[in-house]
Amino acid sequence: MSARPVKLLGELALRVNDLGTMLAFYRDVVGLEVWREYPDCVFLRIADGVEGHPQALVLFDRAVEVGAERSTIDHFAFVIGLEDYDERRRELERLGLQVQPKEFPLFHWRSLFVSDPEGNTVEFVCYDPSV
Repeated sequence: MSARPVKLLGELALRVNDLGTMLAFYRDVVGLEVWREYPDCVFLRIADGVEGHPQALVLFDRAVEVGAERSTIDHFAFVIGLEDYDERRRELERLGLQVQPKEFPLFHWRSLFVSDPEGNTVEFVCYDPSV
């Protein structure tokens, strides 16, 4: 077995209460492209992946999976360019989202945190050597 068999995160999947509202948030606010859409789930492309598997956010309609438990996810992050940080913050605020900026000096990261329509914490993070 190689020392690092994982090449990248393939997908993050969320069970959601309102598929339409959550799709609109991740498509229109976050800016992800719909890759595959089915009646009870939607795959949104985050980035090109490896070997035919893009990085994806998958939204599953919770109503279809009887007994699906609540998520234990703390948050997840989308990497943005430092040059896009200020405009992204203004855009999120224009959309009426409560934006919580935070800096992580240990990593030189500058982040914007928002909540999606179902309360998941979404981070937009960029590398900033001045932090």
